[in-house]
Amino acid sequence: MKHVRALCVKFIASLVLLYVILTLFFGVPFGDVFVLTLFVGVVSYLVGDLMLLPRTNNITATMGDFGLSLILIWAILAMQDNPPYASLAWAAIISALGVTIFEYFFHRYMAANILDETEGEKKRENRGALQYQNEASDELYPVTPSKKRDKK
Repeated sequence: MKHVRALCVKFIASLVLLYVILTLFFGVPFGDVFVLTLFVGVVSYLVGDLMLLPRTNNITATMGDFGLSLILIWAILAMQDNPPYASLAWAAIISALGVTIFEYFFHRYMAANILDETEGEKKRENRGALQYQNEASDELYPVTPSKKRDKK
């Protein structure tokens, strides 16, 4: 149920964001924005939020979502027969930047409320930097058996 709520929040916020960017500034029809939001939202939720975010950090998942949303938005807008908007590239880049800014905050919500409370999974412990240990000895060179006899 928590995943459904998170997916609905993501869909509504992305729909409003993409409506403002694509419809008001670039003239993309609302129906196309709705389908685009549905497709991009579901794919980025499955790939970015459920697969990438638990294994990496927020910044890495946000960069992955930027690339994914840029490619998906560009591809879906390019499939239009006669696009009524001026520049396909600028529409995709600005939309992907807007989605990326939203995704940064959405990942924080997911990490705090959805991913930590998933049953059956252990919480990943992040200590920051890796702590390597070295082993040291008193001897720099190994002593061969012939040198041991000479010392006695």
